[in-house]
Amino acid sequence: MKREALLETAVRFFNLKGFHATSLDDVALALNVTKPTIYHYFSNKDEILFECVQRGLEAIRSAAETVETRGGTGMARLRALMRSYAICMTHDFCICITRTSDHELSPESRARFREMKREIDLTVRRVVMEGMRDGSIASGDPRLMTFTLTGSLNWVARWFDPKGGMSREEIADGVVATLINGLAPRTP
Repeated sequence: MKREALLETAVRFFNLKGFHATSLDDVALALNVTKPTIYHYFSNKDEILFECVQRGLEAIRSAAETVETRGGTGMARLRALMRSYAICMTHDFCICITRTSDHELSPESRARFREMKREIDLTVRRVVMEGMRDGSIASGDPRLMTFTLTGSLNWVARWFDPKGGMSREEIADGVVATLINGLAPRTP
């Protein structure tokens, strides 16, 4: 429980102040523990940051893999995947992904971070390509489509406000509808 509390407190500080502006003294003070208590669970601040972004990436990966194996058209699965992804991006560990530049991580953590992001990208891309094959998604460059979708979904973490007027689900539904339907007016 202490390790979990430490991660949840650290991720809030990383999201609020940034990685470099957050000190382990801040985290220890907020938890009313000593710095050696933190070092009992983690070797350094980089290890804490990587655990935070890893948890966020695991949440997205899990949502993407769950949707990828469902039945239905590629578009139906992509829509469900995007909704889950958008909701993930409103939670602290996923917010940390977007607010963390990979250069802030150690070289080893950076390589793992990039590999996990690549796995998510490939999962989304497979769903896009399946939708193109079944005709539910328009033809195009699946890589460009995937980058556009995930870039937009990642950005939710930059502007989401939990005290705002919309729920996580309403935001996810609105973002997905905009990405799927575009901005052009529809004829009845």
